[in-house]
Amino acid sequence: MIKIIIATSNPHKIEEMNKINTNKNIVFDVVKGDFNPDENGTTFIENAAIKAKEAAKIMQTYCLADDSGLCVDALEGNPGIHSARYADTQKEKIEKLLNELKMVPYDYRTAHFTCAMVLVDKNGNEIHKEEGKVFGYIDDLPKGTNGFGYDPIFFIPEYEKTIAELPEEIKNEISHRSNALRPMIKWIEENLL
Repeated sequence: MIKIIIATSNPHKIEEMNKINTNKNIVFDVVKGDFNPDENGTTFIENAAIKAKEAAKIMQTYCLADDSGLCVDALEGNPGIHSARYADTQKEKIEKLLNELKMVPYDYRTAHFTCAMVLVDKNGNEIHKEEGKVFGYIDDLPKGTNGFGYDPIFFIPEYEKTIAELPEEIKNEISHRSNALRPMIKWIEENLL
């Protein structure tokens, strides 16, 4: 059995990752103590590495961090790495994004969520990286109550629903976090267990 610390203070993220992880020999736990890394990287991978290394300093064990965000093609990939800091509240983030896309026709509202994950050892050395994406469109109005973040406006054409309208099981099958975490778990199984 192996315990891996998830470098986040977001309880939704831990909950989601534990639901995606089906291997009972891998246990995800939250970072304890004063964890407030300065996410000053220029890419999702850089920010994930910053968080993982900071957590390893505190916890002295394997630490996994992810950095994720929404990349909208019509906005040149923004909000991107600034997704979490795009506005003060989640409601304001969605309003700001929809306002910026007001004049953009639906066919040009393509977007994707990206999730970059970095696993470090107890000394903060990077030992594995993964990246996952999910593709869709930005809807006109928020719909649905499942999920968090930008999920209510991220429309998945195959399901004809926003991520926030999908049942949790489907979201955990197709999400960017799932698409990064599943291969990460496979690597952990093959290399650390």
